[in-house]
Amino acid sequence: MSYPQQSGGMGTHPEFAEMRERLERTASSGRAIAVEGLILLAGVYAAVSPWVVHFTNDSFLTVNNLILGISIALIGLGLALAPERMFRMAWVLVPMGVWLLISPWVVTAGHSARAGIIWNNCWVGAITALLGLAAMGLTIGRTRRPAR
Repeated sequence: MSYPQQSGGMGTHPEFAEMRERLERTASSGRAIAVEGLILLAGVYAAVSPWVVHFTNDSFLTVNNLILGISIALIGLGLALAPERMFRMAWVLVPMGVWLLISPWVVTAGHSARAGIIWNNCWVGAITALLGLAAMGLTIGRTRRPAR
């Protein structure tokens, strides 16, 4: 799916058309599809993890994981449905992952999160941040064709 072409301005610039073509080609690659699916799964797991790992006395952490998990899953869904628009949002996954990583110490009132909760959030946060970097790298890391 591509953006509608405008009659003048930046939309007709040759480099702009090349960038759009490169982004569409990258977004339909197997790597991009795999990263999008993994982001969606990480978000769903982060949302349901309070009930999987039993965050019994940590209601603030439960709400934190639920909201972040739904947000991550929606970004993953958006990447799958409209990658040409959503790849610009992939950077948001990195701070979300970092927040998931540090949230057991920040969100809990007495810094009393159990070891299982801490390990859960550390793994999910690190995976989310890495998937965000991978999604960003799919478009930023591509080299241009050499000029002739």
